[in-house]
Amino acid sequence: MIEVKNITKKYGNFLAVDNISFEVKDNEIVGFLGPNGAGKSTTMNMITGYIEPTKGKIFVNGYEISKEPNKVKKQIGYMPEGTPLYQELTVREFINYMASLKRVKRKERKEKVDKVLEQTGLKEVEKKQIRKLSRGYKQRVSLAGALIGDPEVLILDEPTVGLDPKQITEIRELIKKLGKKHTVILSSHILSEVSQICEKVIIINKGKILAVDTPEHLEEQFKEENSIYVTVEDKKNKIATVCKKINNFKESKLIKTNSDGSKQYLLTSEKNVDLRKEVFDLFPKNNINILELKKTEVTLEDAFLKLINSKEKEMKAKEEKEKKEKAKLEEKLNNMSKDERKKEVKRIKKEEKQKAKEEFDKQWKEDIEKAKEEKEKRKKLKEKNKENNKKGGKK
Repeated sequence: MIEVKNITKKYGNFLAVDNISFEVKDNEIVGFLGPNGAGKSTTMNMITGYIEPTKGKIFVNGYEISKEPNKVKKQIGYMPEGTPLYQELTVREFINYMASLKRVKRKERKEKVDKVLEQTGLKEVEKKQIRKLSRGYKQRVSLAGALIGDPEVLILDEPTVGLDPKQITEIRELIKKLGKKHTVILSSHILSEVSQICEKVIIINKGKILAVDTPEHLEEQFKEENSIYVTVEDKKNKIATVCKKINNFKESKLIKTNSDGSKQYLLTSEKNVDLRKEVFDLFPKNNINILELKKTEVTLEDAFLKLINSKEKEMKAKEEKEKKEKAKLEEKLNNMSKDERKKEVKRIKKEEKQKAKEEFDKQWKEDIEKAKEEKEKRKKLKEKNKENNKKGGKK
C-alpha cells in the first residue's frame, strides 16, 4: 500500500504540488492523469525518494520514506520518463547492471535476468546494443530495469510516450499483466490510455488533486443527458410524432441522411427513461424500421475537461465572493468614525482568531485519531513484510 499524506513541493515561490493526499492499494493499477506541468512527475519522484517533499509524509507498505528510505526504495521499481539508458551496453548487460544495483544475489542473478527478459519480450534482442534499438524496445528495456529485483511497487512515468500504435498496445497489455502481481502507478496525459489500463484515476491539475475515482464512475458522473443514436427507415416521416408518445421525452435531432435514404437521429429524454426499450417497442408498431441503435457515451476526456472547467469556475466564484465581501467590509468601515472602526476591526480579528482556534482543535483531535489508526495499520504491514521476507528466505 502507498499512502501520500498532505504532500507539498515548492521550488522557490513556485508551488509544484499543493497539499495532496491519496492512497493506492495492493495490486491496484492507478493512473496519474493530468496535462503537462500538472505535478505528476514531481509527485512520482517524491514517492520514489528521488526528491524530498517540502511538507507532508509518504509511506510505502508501512515504511516512511524520509525515515526508512532504503526499505522503501527496495520495494519500488521506477521507470522514468524519456528512457535514460546506457546506450553502449547490450540489453542483457544493462539489466544485469540494474540487478547488481538492486542487490539481487549473484547466484540468482542469471535466473532473474532471464525471467525479466522473457516478461518484457526482450529475449530476441538481449545481445543488441541499446543505441541500436527502436523506441519501443528502449521503453521495454527501461521497464525491465524497473522490474528486476521483483519490486512490489512499479512507478511508470509516461510509459508509452513517443511509441507507435502497435508498440502502445503491446506496452499496455504488458502493464495489465504486471498489475496482477504488482502495485502499479503510471502517469499519462493520454486519456484513452488511462481508461483502458487503470482501475482508478487520480486527476491532478496545477499541483492540486481534482478527483480520485474509477474511469467508469467519472464518465457516468459527467453524463449530462440520456441520449441514443438511432438510424431508421422512416418513409412516412413519422418519427417526430411517435417520439412524443415516449414519457419524459425531450427532443429528436436529425444528424444525417444516408445515401440509401435512411436517417440517423439523436434522441434525448430524461435520465429515468430507458430509450432503447421505448424505441424497440414503439418504432416497429408504427412502420419505422430500426437499422442501428447505440447509446451515446461520455469519454474520460469529456469528464476530464468538464472537471477542470468546473473546478476553475468554482475557484473564480470563490475569489469573486471573497472580493465582494472584502469590498463590502471596507465600505462599512469607511462609513464609521475612527473609534467605531477601531472597535469593529478588533472584533473581526477576535472572531477570526476564535474560529481558527476551533478549526485547529477539531483538526488536531481528528489527526490524533487518524495517527493512532495509521500507526496500527503500518505496524501490521511491517509484520506482514517481515513474515513474507522470512518465507522468501526459506525458499
